[in-house]
Amino acid sequence: MQPKIIPSIVLAAGTALLGAFAAAGSAKGDTVAGRSAFEKRCTGCHALDHEKTGPRLAGVVGRKAGTVSAFPYSDAVKKSAVVWNEAVLDKWLTDPETVIPDTDMAFRLGNPVERAAIIAFLKETGK
Repeated sequence: MQPKIIPSIVLAAGTALLGAFAAAGSAKGDTVAGRSAFEKRCTGCHALDHEKTGPRLAGVVGRKAGTVSAFPYSDAVKKSAVVWNEAVLDKWLTDPETVIPDTDMAFRLGNPVERAAIIAFLKETGK
């Protein structure tokens, strides 16, 4: 009976390893798709490394809203206690007014796949 246990353990370990590789590949794919979606959807108003109509977005994940010193945020954003994380960014991209009422950002992105990809890309810009 022991010879059957070892192949089962090897099979389980191999399955777990393949799952880890698939997850890593998926995250990489999200980042690549996220860059494309960011360029398509966001660069009209935002850049990663400088201000445009909107503030720079490199390193936004983990940053408190309204803290890029060179950008003239609305009073609503400056006074908010929002810290950008994946869940908040998803809600923000869906409907900014639900996160910070009276914000100047009017853009909405209804596609959850694009939102997730953009957020994955932005998360990578802070590393």
